Amino acid sequence: MNGILPLWKPKGYTSHDCVMKVRKLYKTKKVGHTGTLDPEVEGVLPICIGQATKIVQFLTDTTKVYQAELTLGSTTETEDAYGEIVDEVTVDNFPTKQEIENVLQSFKGDIIQIPPMYSAVKVNGKKLYEYARANQEVERPERKVTIHDISYISSDPEQHKIQFQVTCSKGTYIRTLSVDIGKVLGYPAHMSHLVRIETGSIHQRDTVNFETIEKACQDGVELELLLPITRGITHLATLEVDEQTKWKVFNGQKLLKPDTILHTNPFKVMHDGELLAIYQLHPENKNEIKPMRVFRDN
Repeated sequence: MNGILPLWKPKGYTSHDCVMKVRKLYKTKKVGHTGTLDPEVEGVLPICIGQATKIVQFLTDTTKVYQAELTLGSTTETEDAYGEIVDEVTVDNFPTKQEIENVLQSFKGDIIQIPPMYSAVKVNGKKLYEYARANQEVERPERKVTIHDISYISSDPEQHKIQFQVTCSKGTYIRTLSVDIGKVLGYPAHMSHLVRIETGSIHQRDTVNFETIEKACQDGVELELLLPITRGITHLATLEVDEQTKWKVFNGQKLLKPDTILHTNPFKVMHDGELLAIYQLHPENKNEIKPMRVFRDN
């Protein structure tokens, strides 16, 4: 049982809740998720099962696409709609569509974020939300993230709301992005709604909900819902090898660096449509490549 379950995570579930539920439904412990979504956020949450758990870190590192809504006029301690308001003003001059679009575009590219206090980022071995709940102040580390694309969807001047879509790198906090956009527009702000519509090459249209999964399990066709492992690593370059090399790969051997130009490191190694392993350039010997994950079934 190996593959990626393209789950549409419902509101009210943590990512860990989803893993536990899938373990019970698929009757296996070898399950892992690929990027945390807050409990009140719904969206694409690929769940890796069996050998697919070996690609969790690579699928987690892919770009994500969100549809978000921010509300001008107030900001909260959690930077979303569920925390206590810490700053509030009257929105007496709601920005025009052109002003909003200009500000959104100013965030495109590499930006620096300071993670929210209510987040799972660790400082000195302790999660930030643990400090926040204990009313302890701690210096939060800056982090560089990439906004690959950001675009205006719509706005509601009466409700002071702005909807936008963003394609971003791993580790981007849309809550913080919403607050920062509000600051540039001249108002405190918070993220009032969020949906993740893509993770890597897995889109909303590919997903299934728990109702569908439960029915498939009852009917004995749950394996039909799984995507192939390769679907989660389409962003990695491919090295094709012959039959003889295939067995060297399955035995975890280092190989001579190929003449083929590979546009990513790491990269996947395949033979005749079969995923064999994920390799990387050897960090010490520039003439070799070495395995990171091997997908041979025992």
